[in-house]
Amino acid sequence: MSIATMTPLTDELALVADDLRKVTVKVRSSSFGSGSGVIWQSTERDSLIITNAHVATNNKATVELWDGRIFEAVRTNIDPTKDLAALKIDATDLPTATIGNSDALRVGEFVLAVGNPFGDSGAVTTGIIHANHQRIVMADIRLFPGNSGGSLADCLGRIIGINTMIVNGLAIAIPSLAVERFLHGNRQKLGVTVQPVLVNATNKRNLGLLVLSVNSGNVAETAGVLVGDVLIGVSGKLFTSPHDLSNYLEHTNSSEALSLQILRGGRQLVCQVAEVV
Repeated sequence: MSIATMTPLTDELALVADDLRKVTVKVRSSSFGSGSGVIWQSTERDSLIITNAHVATNNKATVELWDGRIFEAVRTNIDPTKDLAALKIDATDLPTATIGNSDALRVGEFVLAVGNPFGDSGAVTTGIIHANHQRIVMADIRLFPGNSGGSLADCLGRIIGINTMIVNGLAIAIPSLAVERFLHGNRQKLGVTVQPVLVNATNKRNLGLLVLSVNSGNVAETAGVLVGDVLIGVSGKLFTSPHDLSNYLEHTNSSEALSLQILRGGRQLVCQVAEVV
């Protein structure tokens, strides 16, 4: 590649990085340091910041924008199991992130990360996608303390992940689609409390989920699930892990119907759930 070819490319990347820096903020929620966040939405009333749950450890935080302005933030949502948190600030009409499709990422694709390591505002690093799974994105890119909650973006500046940690030298990010599910609450909920058990089904020992309680008025009750039932599979797939049901619900749209395979009194039944909310 000639120098003449590289110059426009580096100019384009610098412009992309500049736009990403403007939608990346510094978040401080405790006295132990600061992390990063991404301006996900901004309206004429307020703005929504996405960060990690381990960054937004308190109900209140301070958010510093790229231009140095500082706002008090209120935590409006948190899911420690996904390491995601949402903050609201009384800032209006801010530049917002362009959200990409994390499922479309390819191994080897060029990516940029923006954050605030060691207090440096809007630091940019580059790398490539190492692996892409439904639950995490792995990138061969250098991150440091302070990058948590910051953006992982493709070469067009579309946010495809929220950086969360380093494992064996690789950056781990939460996929953008997982963030959207977190925000819009379309993770399916059956409305049951379960406990893993071993049961005799299909002429062998199988993992099941014993139903300990059924929330009144929820879809599980409507479908006919009872306390004491043992869930053994969903949509034709038997459970092999205690997390299979939650993983299935996590990656299925709430408007999709599903079939619950149930063991009740030694008999196998199927409960049809038309829509899970």
